[in-house]
Amino acid sequence: MLRGIIFDLDGTLADTLEDIADAMNHALSHAGFPTHPVSAYRDFVGEGVEILAERVLPTGQRNARGALVASFRSQYGAHLVDKSRPFPGILTLLGTLAERGVPTAVLSNKPEPATLEVVRRLFGGCSLAPVVGQRPKVPRKPDPASALGISRTLAVPPSSCALVGDTPIDMATARAAGMLPVGVAWGFRSPEELMDCGAHVVLRNPMELLGLL
Repeated sequence: MLRGIIFDLDGTLADTLEDIADAMNHALSHAGFPTHPVSAYRDFVGEGVEILAERVLPTGQRNARGALVASFRSQYGAHLVDKSRPFPGILTLLGTLAERGVPTAVLSNKPEPATLEVVRRLFGGCSLAPVVGQRPKVPRKPDPASALGISRTLAVPPSSCALVGDTPIDMATARAAGMLPVGVAWGFRSPEELMDCGAHVVLRNPMELLGLL
């Protein structure tokens, strides 16, 4: 029986794609590099800002990554939730989980200060704790260390936790941590890709998660 839920943030709880794309395209344009359509960022995001920068840069321009990351962080930090919103049904789901006493947490590969701020601004009234983002010297997903740390904080064994996300990275993290991998169909990757990467189930709407409890 599931007794704890760990959510990814981008593409799972919140639709943040446009703000991420706008900030990175601003950084690319400022550096003289070509930009990308918002839809392309569905495949770019999910593994942290350094990997994002590598993916958006033209071939052979990897040495520009550091400056691009710094520029992106500055721009994104000033426009975190200009267009970002919770996905439809998410606030209702979180409220229902709180009413049932199910502990919920967030684990993201977004840098932790931005993760905390997005959660505060979009989900400030929700019982999400702990909220964990990418931290220096701590391996990011799919390494299971942070997921297992959250499990200990929630006092729920990994086998009784679901990790809910929208990318293959999330499914790999869940499997590595011994948690139930749950995909979402409304995120940045397709249901077929998530099932191929080991999702136990792919939710078509947020309230379907309650059927797993």
